[in-house]
Amino acid sequence: MAEFDPAVPTSADAFARLAIELHDAPGVEETIDAVVQFALQALNCTYAGIALHRRGSRPEIAAVTDPVVAEVYDLQIDDEDGPLVTALREHTNVLIRDTTTDTRWPRWAAKVAQLGVRSVLDVPLTTGGGSSASVGVLGLYSPRPDAFGPDDEAIAQILARHASIAVATARHEETMAQAVDARKLVGQAMGILMERFDVDGDRAFAILKRYSQDTNTKLRDVAQQLIDTRKLPH
Repeated sequence: MAEFDPAVPTSADAFARLAIELHDAPGVEETIDAVVQFALQALNCTYAGIALHRRGSRPEIAAVTDPVVAEVYDLQIDDEDGPLVTALREHTNVLIRDTTTDTRWPRWAAKVAQLGVRSVLDVPLTTGGGSSASVGVLGLYSPRPDAFGPDDEAIAQILARHASIAVATARHEETMAQAVDARKLVGQAMGILMERFDVDGDRAFAILKRYSQDTNTKLRDVAQQLIDTRKLPH
């Protein structure tokens, strides 16, 4: 079993620096890239990756440190089965000490072993209780069997908590930015209608809303088309 190396940067100071880096990251993509790079430094893994989850959709491969991780993820996402899917659904760590001997997902494990991956540790990214709190999964991989010990699992859980909060915050900020942008676009479109047709704000908004419903188009997109073409959609 792998021994914990005290020289690895897993001190409170290291995690504090990571927290600052995650807080300063401009978006979700930069946030998860910082997480997987930290994982390579702090844990006994050769590869790392993150699959993100949104309610009602399939897991999305968000960051990988090597193409082999994308293959490992694709095999599970396509079949909707495997340690990643289990970690996501059950909000629990999944440790595979050796893909050549593990019997829980034999078909998947055989394919992963052929890719040269022997040890797997999947840690869920969650922000609380309930399925709606699932953010994704942090996956750690090694070509050596029995690569991950208790220390690795403990450190991975701390990293996952940092990552969960950072990703949830980045997503919220992106959503808020999109909402502000949408309001600006709708306001511009309303101004065009008010000037062209001499209507008040309520009437201009009602026109946009009607076109949005009649054409099954998002209100934001109707507004953008009006701004770009000075014409309402057919």
